[in-house]
Amino acid sequence: MDDCGLKKDIAKLIDVLPECLKEKVVFERLNDAIEIVLDLGKVPELRRSNNEIEYLSEEPVTIDDINYVISKIPPFTNDNRSGIEGTLHRISAIRNRSGRIIGLTMRIGRFITGTIDCIRDIIIEGKSILFLGRPGVGKTTKLREIARLLANDLKKRVVIVDTSNEIGGDGDLPHRAIGKARRMMVPQPEFQKDVMIEAVQNHTPQVIVVDEVGTEEEAQACRTIAERGVMLIATAHGNSLENLIKNPTLSDLIGSIESVTLGDDEAKKRASQKVVLERAKQPSFDVIIEIVDRNTFSIYPNSAQAVDYMLRDWPIRPVIRKIETDSSNDTNNNQKKNVDLESDYKDSLKFDFSRSDYVNSIKKFKKIYIYGVSKSVVEKAIERLNLNCELTKNISDAQILLIHKSFSRGEGQKILSRANEFRLMIFYVKTNSQAQIQKVLKDALMENESDTHQYIDETEIALNETKNAIEKVINQKCDIELKPQSKEIRKMQHDLARQYNLESISVGDGKLRHLKLKTNEL
Repeated sequence: MDDCGLKKDIAKLIDVLPECLKEKVVFERLNDAIEIVLDLGKVPELRRSNNEIEYLSEEPVTIDDINYVISKIPPFTNDNRSGIEGTLHRISAIRNRSGRIIGLTMRIGRFITGTIDCIRDIIIEGKSILFLGRPGVGKTTKLREIARLLANDLKKRVVIVDTSNEIGGDGDLPHRAIGKARRMMVPQPEFQKDVMIEAVQNHTPQVIVVDEVGTEEEAQACRTIAERGVMLIATAHGNSLENLIKNPTLSDLIGSIESVTLGDDEAKKRASQKVVLERAKQPSFDVIIEIVDRNTFSIYPNSAQAVDYMLRDWPIRPVIRKIETDSSNDTNNNQKKNVDLESDYKDSLKFDFSRSDYVNSIKKFKKIYIYGVSKSVVEKAIERLNLNCELTKNISDAQILLIHKSFSRGEGQKILSRANEFRLMIFYVKTNSQAQIQKVLKDALMENESDTHQYIDETEIALNETKNAIEKVINQKCDIELKPQSKEIRKMQHDLARQYNLESISVGDGKLRHLKLKTNEL
C-alpha cells in the first residue's frame, strides 16, 4: 500500500478513538503498532510488533470512552467483532456477564505487499496450501496477498470465504488489498462451512481462500472442496504440523489419524510397538507451511510424506525460507530478499567458495540406518552426545548400518547383504541399552581427523579370517583349521565355504570347536 492509502486507513481508525486520545495517536506513532487496547478502568495501551507496550495516557479508560467508540462503528456480530468500513481494521469487544461491553481490542489492519515473495513459486504451482501459525503472526495478511496474486496476475477465479470480514475488510465493497478476487461474507462464524460448500456449488471457483479453519465440520468442508479439484488456500491456528497431528478436531485436514496393529515382522522391521498411528486418507492439502514469524516460513512440500514421517518418528527437515529486509543503504527503502536456508545460497558474483571446506563439512554429517535397534534409544544417544548425524529410513541413503546382533540372521542377512552392496560401515550392538548404543555411536562417529578409525566386530574378524583361509586352500591345495568361534559364526563360515565349493567340517569340543577347511578332491 502507498503511504497515501495507508494514511487514509489509519485516519479512519483515529477518527473513532475518544477525543482524549486523538491528539496522542498520530500516524508516525502507529508505524509498527499491532493494536490499541481500551479496557474499562485501565490506562489505554498501544501494543507493538516487538511485544512492547506503550501507554497512551495516564488517565484510565471510562465507560463514556468505550461507548464513544461503539457509537462510531457498525454493531458487533455474535462473535463480538466489528470493523471500520473500507478498511482492514478489526475491533473486538469484551463483555461482562450481563452482556455490557467493557473492553475493546482495535487491531490495526494494513495492506502490505512482499510478504509472500519467497514462496511465490509454490503458490503458482496450483497446489492446495495450509498455513499454520500462532495468532498475530501475519496469516491473514498473507492470505490477502495470495488472493490478489492469483486473481490479478494469474487470472484465476478466486472466491474468498470471509468470516467477520477479516480478509476483505468491513463494508459491502471489499478492500483493494484482495484485488479482483470475489468475496462471500459469512453472517456468523458457525455458518462458515456452509458458505464454503455454497461457494463451490454456485460460483465455479478455481481457488477458494478461507481464514481460520477451526471445527471438524469446516475440516470436512475442506476435504469436499479438495476432492472436487479446487485449489484451497486456508489457515489454521497451531504452531506446527506436529500440533495439528495431535489435534483430533482438525486432523482430517492432513488425512485423519487412526490406530493400526502391525504384524510381527513389520513391527520388528520398524523396531516399534505393534499398535502404531497411521494416516488414514490423503490429506486435503498438498503443502503445509508453518509461519515461524512474519518473515520466516517452514515448508513441507509433500504433506502426506511429512505426516507419515512424523507418525513413525522418522526425522524430517522442512525447507526454511526467509524474507530479509536490507536497510543498510536506505532506511526508507527496504529491499526484500528471498533466502532459502535449506540450501546454501550461491551468489554468482562471489567466488570465495571453498570446495575442500564444503566437502569436509558434508563428510562429517552421517545418516544411519537401524535394524532391530530401538529408535528412541538411538535418538536419545544422538542428542545426548550431540552427534552430527540423523536416522534415515532408506538404506541407500545411509553411510552407517546399526544392527542388533540377534537380528543378523534371516531377514537381517538380506539387510547385511544390501549394506555391503552400498559399502556401508556396519556396526553391531548386543543390547538395546543406552550405554551399549552410546559406545557404538561413539566408535562410529567420534572419529579422528585422519578419518581412519573404524569399529570392527568379532563377526567381521572371523569372516575375514575365513576369506583369507579360503584363498590359501584354493591356491595351495591344503587344509586349514580356523580359530574357535561360536555356533552362529561357524554357520556363517560354513556358508561362505560352500560358496567357493569347499568342504568344511566342525572339529573340537566346547569352546575349542572350530572349522576345518578342506579342498574338494575330484
